[in-house]
Amino acid sequence: MKKPDWVIEKERAKRAAATETVWLFGLHAVRDALLNPARAKLRLVVTKNAADKLAEAIGASGLAPEVVEPRRFDAQVPLEPENVHQGAALEVRPLNWGKLADIAVSGKGAPLLVLLDRVTDPHNVGAILRSSEVFGARAVVAPLRHSAPETGALAKTASGALERQPYLRIGNLADAMEELKDMGYVLLGLDGQAEVTLGEALAEVGDRPLGLVLGAEGPGLRERTRTTCDRLVRIPYGGGFGSLNVSNAAAVSLYAASIRPR
Repeated sequence: MKKPDWVIEKERAKRAAATETVWLFGLHAVRDALLNPARAKLRLVVTKNAADKLAEAIGASGLAPEVVEPRRFDAQVPLEPENVHQGAALEVRPLNWGKLADIAVSGKGAPLLVLLDRVTDPHNVGAILRSSEVFGARAVVAPLRHSAPETGALAKTASGALERQPYLRIGNLADAMEELKDMGYVLLGLDGQAEVTLGEALAEVGDRPLGLVLGAEGPGLRERTRTTCDRLVRIPYGGGFGSLNVSNAAAVSLYAASIRPR
C-alpha cells in the first residue's frame, strides 16, 4: 500500500533534519560551542592565531582542528563574505532542546518564556537569546516556519547564549500558546497601541508563570496570536517616538518581568 503524500513528506523532512549542519563562526560562538557537551561537533577550521586563543576550549572538546593560513580560510569554509569569522569556524549539528512542555514546567530559572511571532532576523533573535539568558528566561520559542533558524549569524549575535539558552522552534505558535495557558502561564502580548502598560499587567500577574509574546517589526503580532494572548500590553514611552526594535523591547520586557512584584 502506498504511503500518503503527507507521510512521505514528513519522513523526508525528518531525514533532512538528521543530516543538517550549521557553521558557527567567531571566537565567542565557537568557544562556547566547543565547551558545550550537548553540541555535536563535526569540523573545526581555525587560523594559528585563533587556535592559540581557543586552545583551552579545543583541548576540552577533543576535536582535532584544521589549522589553515588566513588567506586560505575563506576557501575552506562556506561562509558569506560579510561574516566576521575572526579566524574560527565550527561545523555542528543543530541543538535539540527537547519538548516545550518539559522546559516550561521544569526548566532552569523562573517560569518565564519569550515567544516570537515571525521574527526572522537572526541578529534580533540572537540578541533576544542573550537577553533571555541574562534575565533568566527558561526558553525562547518561535514557529518552525517564518522564524530565524539556528545559523552562524544568530549564534555570533547571541555571543554564546545559543549554547545555554533553549531556543525551541515549534510547529504552531498559537497551539503552543494554548498549551502554555493550560499549564498556568499568563501570556502578555506586546502591542504599542494597547491601553494597559506592561508594568500594570505585571503587577496583576504577580508570581504566576509568564510568557512575553513579541511580533515582527512592522506587522507585529498576527491576529490569532493577538487573540490567544491573555492581554495586550505596551511599553510606556516619554518622547514623541514610541517604537522599539523587537530585541530592545524584549530586553526591556524581560527586565521588567524579572523585577515584578511577587
